[in-house]
Formats: sequence, structure tokens, C-alpha cells
Amino acid sequence: AASRRAKMAAAKERVAGAAPPGYTALAVKFGARQRSPHCLLVKEHRVREGPGDAHPPHRTLFVLNVPPYCSPDSLSRLFARCAPVQAVDIRDKPGPGEKAEKLKSKFFNHRTATGFRVAYVVFRKPAGIQAAKALSQEGPLLISTDSHPVKTGVSKWIARYADSVVDREELKAEVDAFMQDYDKKIAEEEAKAAKEEGVPDEEGWVKVTRKGRKPGLPRTEAANLRVLEREKRKRARKELLNFYAWQHRETKREHIAQLRKKFEEDKQRIALMRAQRKFRPY
Repeated sequence: AASRRAKMAAAKERVAGAAPPGYTALAVKFGARQRSPHCLLVKEHRVREGPGDAHPPHRTLFVLNVPPYCSPDSLSRLFARCAPVQAVDIRDKPGPGEKAEKLKSKFFNHRTATGFRVAYVVFRKPAGIQAAKALSQEGPLLISTDSHPVKTGVSKWIARYADSVVDREELKAEVDAFMQDYDKKIAEEEAKAAKEEGVPDEEGWVKVTRKGRKPGLPRTEAANLRVLEREKRKRARKELLNFYAWQHRETKREHIAQLRKKFEEDKQRIALMRAQRKFRPY
């Protein structure tokens, strides 16, 4: 038991010594059978609070060296012992957080993690920051437990394949919702443009739009397809005309060759008739 405590103390010292200045190293393990721990580097996220910042100061923990198998749910469960977790944001590299929620699709723009990333853990209370740093004094934290296992190997591949199967009803509902939002946005932009048409700005300039007897082409996929189809038909008609012109030239060339051949044959026939001509008075 004494040797085991000494090994634990030595491991803690190595982990604490490996942390760069300003960071606290937390020893974590994927599972109970794993021997060597993995280090998560954490510190308080300190930035100026803005209106669109999703990582508020005094309540956000910045985490480095997050392994690919560590999901937002795993980090939320890992730090939930410190304080209630409000949100977990995992990214490929550090960057400002936007408070406006972006449309996240289940079927599109989906990619798997390929390397170590960074995370922002937002607590509901400021006390969670110090409690999370105090976890370095405890033993290695487990990411995958019996109650909350992390899938690996064949089970992970099977789950990934099951997620890749597209449900037609869900896909149709998502596409319909996206198109409704897009049509609403286009209608708002057109209404705004119509409202601002002919109205001078602060400097007295009037915005001129292309309208009238020959308005510009609408920026829609159907219009683009019609333009491409028209260009394709024009190219095909040009190629067909060129083919007929070539065929007409070949026909004329062959006709001239036949006329020359017939002319030579007529010349030979006339010469032969002249050679065989005899005077026959009776």
C-alpha cells in the first residue's frame, strides 16, 4: 500500500510538473484498465465579455489536449462533480465564441474528429472553475465507465454506420425547414430593397437597381439551369451546322472529280472516233 501511494504521488508530481505556466494538469484515463494517464491542461478562460460571446468569463474553463474519443457528453459528465455544467464547446483550435446558434444539420457538414482539440466548459456557477482545478489533487479521472461507456472498435464502427443511414422523413423535414428559412430571408431582402429603392442615403446617393423591360436574371438554380441548357443547345446547333457545311464541301468535291473523270473519258472516246474515221463515198 505504501509503495502504491508513493507511485501515485510520483505520478501526480510528474503530471503537475508537465503543465505549462498558468495551466493545471488533470490526469484522466480512458478506462480503468488503462495504465498510463492522459493529461488535460485547464485554466480559467479570461476574455472581455461582449454581447455575442458564448464563453462568459469567471464561469468558463479552457481545456487543452482533448483526445478525439472525448465527446462533449464525456466532458460534461467529467466536470459535473465540480458544479452544474451549462454547455461544452469542443473546437479544433481556440477562437471567439458566437452566442447566436447556428443551424447544425444531422445529415450535412458532419465530420469525425481526427486529432486532439480544445474545449470550453461553461459552468452555471463561478465556483466550478476552482473546483475543476482542485481535481488535480485526486486520482486519474475515468472517461469511460460502466454506467457511461464510450464506444470503441467494432461497436463504434457499427454505431457510425447506423448513424450514416439516412431517414427520408427526417431529411425531408430538415430540407423543408431550410428552404422555408431561405425563402423567408429572400423575401425580407427583397422587401428591404424595394423599401430603399429611390431613397437617397446620408451622402445623397440613390441606389440604382436593374429593373424595367429587361431585368437581370434571377439568382435561382432553375434560371441557371435554363441558361446552361440554352448554351448547350446553341453549341450543338453550331456543331451540326459545321458538319453539314463539311458534308456539302465533300459532296461538291466529289461531283467535280466525277465531272473531270467523265470529261477525260469523253476526250478519249472522241480521239478514238477521229482515229477510226474513214472516207466512204458509197
